[in-house]
Amino acid sequence: MFTMQARRVALGVWLLAVIVCIVIIARTRLETDMTAFLPRSASLAEQVLTEQVTRGVAARLILLGIEGAPPATLAALSKSLAARLRRQIAFAYVANGDDASLTGTRDYFWRNRYLLSPGVVADRFTIPGLHAALQEDLGLLGSDLGALIKGSLPNDPTGEMLSLSQRLARSPRPRSQDGVWFSAGGRRALLLVYTRAAGFDIDAQQAALAQIHAAFQDSRRTVSGAAAVRLVESGPAVFAVQTRATMKRDATRFSLLATAVVTALLVYAYRSARVLVLSLLPVASGALAAVAAVSLGFGFVHGITLGFGVTLIGESVDYAIYLFTQTMHGDSAAATLARIWPTLRLGALTSIVGFSAMLFSDFVGFAQLGLFSITGLVAAAGVTRFVLPDLTPPDFFATGAGVLARPLLVVMSRRQWLRPAVALLVLAASVVLLAHRGGFWDEDLTKMSPIPAAEQRLDQALRHEAGVPDLRYFVVFRRSGEQVALAESEAAAALLERLVATHTLGGFDVPSEILPSDRTQRKRRATLPDAGELRARFALALAGLPFRPGIFAPFFRDTAATKRARLLTRADLPAPLRLQFDSMLFERDDGWNVVAPLTDVADPKRIVASLAASGQQGLTFVDIHQESDRLLHTYQREATLLASIGSLAIVILLFIGLRAPARVAFVVAPLAASVIVTAALLTLNGGRLSIFMVVGFLLIVAVGSNYCLFFERLYHTPESQRRSVASIVLANLCTVSAYGLMSLSGIPVLHDIGVTVAAGTFLSLIFAAIVSVRVPLERLVGGEAPHSLAGPP
Repeated sequence: MFTMQARRVALGVWLLAVIVCIVIIARTRLETDMTAFLPRSASLAEQVLTEQVTRGVAARLILLGIEGAPPATLAALSKSLAARLRRQIAFAYVANGDDASLTGTRDYFWRNRYLLSPGVVADRFTIPGLHAALQEDLGLLGSDLGALIKGSLPNDPTGEMLSLSQRLARSPRPRSQDGVWFSAGGRRALLLVYTRAAGFDIDAQQAALAQIHAAFQDSRRTVSGAAAVRLVESGPAVFAVQTRATMKRDATRFSLLATAVVTALLVYAYRSARVLVLSLLPVASGALAAVAAVSLGFGFVHGITLGFGVTLIGESVDYAIYLFTQTMHGDSAAATLARIWPTLRLGALTSIVGFSAMLFSDFVGFAQLGLFSITGLVAAAGVTRFVLPDLTPPDFFATGAGVLARPLLVVMSRRQWLRPAVALLVLAASVVLLAHRGGFWDEDLTKMSPIPAAEQRLDQALRHEAGVPDLRYFVVFRRSGEQVALAESEAAAALLERLVATHTLGGFDVPSEILPSDRTQRKRRATLPDAGELRARFALALAGLPFRPGIFAPFFRDTAATKRARLLTRADLPAPLRLQFDSMLFERDDGWNVVAPLTDVADPKRIVASLAASGQQGLTFVDIHQESDRLLHTYQREATLLASIGSLAIVILLFIGLRAPARVAFVVAPLAASVIVTAALLTLNGGRLSIFMVVGFLLIVAVGSNYCLFFERLYHTPESQRRSVASIVLANLCTVSAYGLMSLSGIPVLHDIGVTVAAGTFLSLIFAAIVSVRVPLERLVGGEAPHSLAGPP
């Protein structure tokens, strides 16, 4: 027992700690960058995967379709919407196939063609080279390209712009109608919108989508006949916003339902509003302390850590239930706590030790979860120990709790007969698991996605119609500096050109095609002859050709301007090219990364062999699908390893705390049985386990260990034994109700955790009541019949 002064000090320390935590949390940076859930020693391929998913150009893409009207109306709407969006700072680039979409890129390549074209070599500007170029121009004038060549010939007789256009035309583009992009058949006008914000910045993406919707409504009001037109949208940003909204809606709805059910249970048991509020103090204090600790330890808190962490410390709600429900008539909360504290302390320590294995994870995100869980449980246990007894009404008794224990007391009275049935059930579950075919883990990432199938089909249709390539394959490498990386990009481009020539792949993009290295730009600029020399060579090259010499004055002017111009830099790139360039060449802590996307890959193995034989160091072929699968397998292995280490640590702690192998067996056996049977139920009929279910298994052990310990330690009077059973049943009802409701969600993460924890903790309760109780029956029931075991009226 504590003195009055010590109790006041405890309350003061608690209030001060709450204030300090709130101050820390107010300054905490919340992040959603998925690199926190990469291994600390992540490979370049894994980093590329995360970069593409979070910051890459593909993650910023919003695909829009306008449908429901004749093509002319749709085209007018497309132009109006694009013009409005281009005035918004939230969008880096808006493309719909009109002149404004293409002018910036076209002008950049036209003005700088002699610095950008690989055809600018010394031989090209010799007399024979110029003569050959003019002969080629003559042939093209008589072809389908005649009108195009006629317009550019005075400025570009060597055909540099044509060469660049052909290289850039490797990327597919939608069909054009009425000056904008359309799907086949003209049913839908198409737009590609790229946001400035990174893909993981969901708030910014949501704001961007709101601006799109507002601009569409404004455009529809200004275009005649557009009242019935519909806007369809897709892309990573759309999915991210929809997923968050769906998760928030489901989480809010099921949280409110769970709160209502749990509140009803506690009101029925406690009949006290004050005690009901006090029940929330441990978990609320634990959450505050956990967020503050992670913020101090890591400098930020990840959104996933916050969501999953609160779930992991959910067992701390049970601490108050054990205290309040086990308080008997005439006892104070302080006296009750003195009686149950050894058991409650050991139960909390088992969870803390189990979660401590996560601190040593190679994943920063998992390490955050470990620190969050440990701190939260320590704080919740501390509040239960030092704060709640002084705040509990002195005459409190949980009047309605006793009746909740009656069914389980009946089961306990027959436990000797039920133990063989439990053993047979575990044996059958083990057979189910051993007979399972095809692996235990669900490796289909699409099943983990909350995006409805109809939305996924729309996304595929819009991508196909808009010619957006499937960015699955990449060649990646890292270099120490930007110019070194650009030079290596040029060498890689030469290799990839050879693979295109052999039809090993259909095309590629490299940053050096948009912005060559300074060395290459200087070399090309030096290749251009001086004005006088070029005029002399060109005059000789015209011999025998039907061109008038005077029409090529623009050519001499442009080459002279290139000779005088400064080198191109990243700042010279127009918005669409800057967006593309930044996604292919970016600096991270350990250097400059080059990510070159490949399209229409026909033979991945041949590409890998060619890269290995190229002599260029560090060229890596990346298949995003394979890397996603590999990263998922890494998560699975890591989660399994951490769960195994945590379980072993719990067993060791139980040996230390209970000091007898037999007692440890009575505690561990029900936990193992509940996990085995739950896993078997989840994998029946070919079912598989998701990575989210590992969180559920951790919670089964954490929550179930408290049940087992209280059942194993039923050593006091019959009345206290009955109150202990009542507290366990009440805690279990709250847990099963909350997580059972969560299992009804259509969101995979919520459903998987909910169904696992609801089933597993219920089984833990039943198995613990049958297996863990070691006191004789007559001592447990105090000589009374099972129907009278509800406790004092």
